[in-house]
Formats: sequence, structure tokens, C-alpha cells
Amino acid sequence: MTHSFSSASRRDSLKTLAALGAAGTLGAWGTAARAQKPLTVGVIYVGPRDDYGYNQSHAQAAAELKKMPGVKVVEEENVPETSAVQKTMGGMIAQDGAQLLFPTSFGYFDPHVLAVAGKNPDVRFAHCGGLWTEGKHPKNVGSFFGYIEECQFLNGVVAAHATKSNKIGFVAAKPIPQVLRNINAFTLGARSVKPGITCHVIFTGDWSLPVKEAEATNSLADQGVDVFTMHVDGPKVIVETAAKRGKSVCGYHASQAKLAPQAYLTGAEWNWITAYQAFVAAAQSGKPHPNFLRGGLKDGYVRMSAYGPAVSEAARKQADAVKAKMMAGGFDIFTGGLKDNQGKVVVPAGKNYGQTDIELEKMNYLVEGVVGSI
Repeated sequence: MTHSFSSASRRDSLKTLAALGAAGTLGAWGTAARAQKPLTVGVIYVGPRDDYGYNQSHAQAAAELKKMPGVKVVEEENVPETSAVQKTMGGMIAQDGAQLLFPTSFGYFDPHVLAVAGKNPDVRFAHCGGLWTEGKHPKNVGSFFGYIEECQFLNGVVAAHATKSNKIGFVAAKPIPQVLRNINAFTLGARSVKPGITCHVIFTGDWSLPVKEAEATNSLADQGVDVFTMHVDGPKVIVETAAKRGKSVCGYHASQAKLAPQAYLTGAEWNWITAYQAFVAAAQSGKPHPNFLRGGLKDGYVRMSAYGPAVSEAARKQADAVKAKMMAGGFDIFTGGLKDNQGKVVVPAGKNYGQTDIELEKMNYLVEGVVGSI
């Protein structure tokens, strides 16, 4: 999918995001909210809310929304990426009076969100992960996502200190740009510590396939992989399988530390409440719907899990130093002279891609050091 989002409008969105993020406390707009009729917000999940993963990360944000003055939240879980989600959205609008919807799964966007949004111009739709394009998509639709590959880069730094085999593993669902950014960042983070590390990738084919996830984890463990991370909806099976095999894990989406306290090194977590607050604030004040929101560690969109007991002091120091640069806005993951795993230059020498660079939204390669193919 091409994206014609201009630099100027993207900058404006990011400025708005920063302002809303800064004012994202209840006190900043709580008084105004109380004076208005309640805003009904609908949140839709593709899986169970307690999956220790993607859906749980959104459910945590929904739980925060429920504490806000002037906000009523309705939720539905286990809604597939089919016309079923159109029925769910339609029901929330017609029966619950929802004025703002968070259809959280990637596959909800096209055609489902777009179809329902076209019929309901007065309802706001905030979709997670997809690309809203100026002039192509309705103004009552918005896209939000976080630069969680910053956290996956840090996962890679920690993984490099933990690995003895110099083989790290990544169990992934589908080779879409967001997933490829994570695989590549995890690999680059590890290779920034030990250049000879290889990252072995298996794609399962879908967001939630527990049997295939277990098989992939065992297969990688059999190949000598001793530190794992992932990008699937519910990391529980991968975390538990890796831990049973005596391997280490860097988590994803939410913290899985409770599932394997000794094996869990750290993890990349979403902090969706930052984005949710921005959309709610705009809706409550009658301001235009934010169409394109992105943020990283410094914007409060993502965060790291606490370090587990197996993380060395050297690993903590190195990861913390890189994180400090990211928080200051002075660190680019994808820098010039970068080759893919076929030997082709994908980022030319002298060129760096910052997180807001739209080129990264179209990523379609695996970097040098990744063993696997799209």
C-alpha cells in the first residue's frame, strides 16, 4: 500500500500528538469532560482480552479509559477479521450510541472499518496499525501505532548479552511491514553488541496459531537458538515453550514475566493509553479527529518490561545507554549502508531513516543477519 501522507501534515500530527500526550492527564481536560454528555467508546478485540499479548495490551488501555470522567466504554472480544467486525461496529453505534470506536486488529481496516465509516460520518474510528492516507480514506478514520521496534532493538541488545550460541530466534505471524521492522530491529540490536549473531525467523502464517507457535519454538530450539522473541497476538505459548526448553525470552505486547520469571529477560510493551487519550480528548472537545498518530519511547507509546533476574549488569548498562539516546530523540535504528539478507543495499550509505520516515512503513525485506525469507 502506498502512502501519500505529507511531511508537513505528518509533522503537524506529531506536534498534536506531543501536545495531547503532554496534556494527557485527567486534570487537563477532566473539568470540560464532566460538563458534557458521556462519550461512549467501543473497543473491539480479535482475541481474548487476557491473552498476555496484543489484545491484553489494548484491554489495559480500555481499563484506563473507564476511569476517566465523561467516558463510557463498551467492549467485545474474539471478533474475527471478517464481516463479523462490521456487525460488531454497527451494533455498538446503533445500540450503545458509540461515538468513537477502536477496532484494534490490523485486518479490520480494509474493507471493514472503511465500509462502516463511510456509512457513519459522525462516528470516529481509530484503527491500530493500518495506514490512513490523505485524500484516499475518510476524515472520520484515523490510524495509530507505536514505534515498538525501538523496544525490540533493546530486546536485541539484551538478547546478545544472554546468548551463548550466538543464535537468537523470532517467531512471527505474517511478513507485514510492522512485523519486519521488529525482526530487523531485534537483529540490528543484537548485532550492535555481537556482529556475528544470526536471527532465525519462522513465520506461522497467522496471528494466533498456538500449535504452530509451539512447533516453531521447538524447531528453533532444536537448531541451537537460545534466546527468543516474537510478534504474534498471544506470546504465551512461545514464552512457556522456550522456558520449558531452558531458553531465554524477550517478551512482546505486554509483560509475560509471570509466565516464566526466570527465563524472562525483558520485553517490548505497548502503552496504548497515550494514543487512546489523544483520540478521546479530540472527540470530547469537538476537535478534528487525529488521522495519523505515531510515537515511540519518548512519546510514551511504548515501554520496556522490567529486567528479569538473568539480565547481567553489562546488558542493563548497554541497553539503558541506548534507551537514553532514544528517549532524547537522537538514535536511528535504520542507518546507511544497510543490506538485506540477500546482499542488496536497502538503506544507502549516508542516508538514515528516522522513525517518522514513511519509507519504514513500506518495509519489505529482512536485514543482513536474519536467517529466513518473506
